[in-house]
Amino acid sequence: MKLIIKDLTKTYNNGVKAIDNLNLEIGAGMFGLLGKNGAGKSSLMRTIATLQSPDSGSITFGDIDVLEDKMALRKILGYLPQSFGVYPKMSAEDLLDYFATLKGVKSKADRQKLVKEVLEITNLYDVRKKEVAGYSGGMKQRFGIAQLLLNNPKLIIVDEPTAGLDPAERQRFLNVLREVGTNCTVIFSTHIVDDVKELCHEMAILDEGKIVKQITPILAIEEIKGQIWTKIIERDELESMEATYKVLSSNYNQDNTLNIRVHSLEQPAEDFKDATPQLDDVYFIALKEEPVLA
Repeated sequence: MKLIIKDLTKTYNNGVKAIDNLNLEIGAGMFGLLGKNGAGKSSLMRTIATLQSPDSGSITFGDIDVLEDKMALRKILGYLPQSFGVYPKMSAEDLLDYFATLKGVKSKADRQKLVKEVLEITNLYDVRKKEVAGYSGGMKQRFGIAQLLLNNPKLIIVDEPTAGLDPAERQRFLNVLREVGTNCTVIFSTHIVDDVKELCHEMAILDEGKIVKQITPILAIEEIKGQIWTKIIERDELESMEATYKVLSSNYNQDNTLNIRVHSLEQPAEDFKDATPQLDDVYFIALKEEPVLA
């Protein structure tokens, strides 16, 4: 099943145009939606998830007209928002059983089987008796995945799921998401480039409510081979470098000098060295270019 978004626009009452005539097609597998904070990612996720209506445009998933038949999508949708609610004083096992009841699983035996299955997938089975309110951030995110799997979703949306997680929790969460994303369409919204690099076979970069690039991570890096250059500079040189070259990023060295990365089709100057391109470079290049009008 393919998710097709055409000419989607959403402007809020305060005049902010969060989604600007957006067009996007997403097939099966893990799809990364990459963009800085405020780019419109959450607005797009909420619109796809039928939590808000756009001003214009259309969304279809397979043969479902999402904007006309919201309930049809909700039956096959799994959604993990940026902040996943407040938890009552219940164990993960009991809370999932309650959610399964809400999702229409009437048989207690069926619920028990389903709850055990999603707890095992998300590596929470050993802590199933513990109250979810006492879980760590990473465990709560994995619980969020467990609850959205209860209705065997065909479309999964996760919005900024690794923000605030420590490196170990982040890796455990990504491993879980990688496993559940093999048999359905997963949209992974994030501002963390490494999440997309590790997880997604296709990606789009969103800026100011528009898609500025859609490509596979591998091809995106291939496209800019021979175009990324580095140079070590003093801190007070950065401003002049940015005025002269297309500086993508700058990182401090231990001696307080800066290592800058520059995008150029040819060597900017003799003291620049050729660098191996990274997905971060693709992201920064896309944000510095003019958005592509649909």
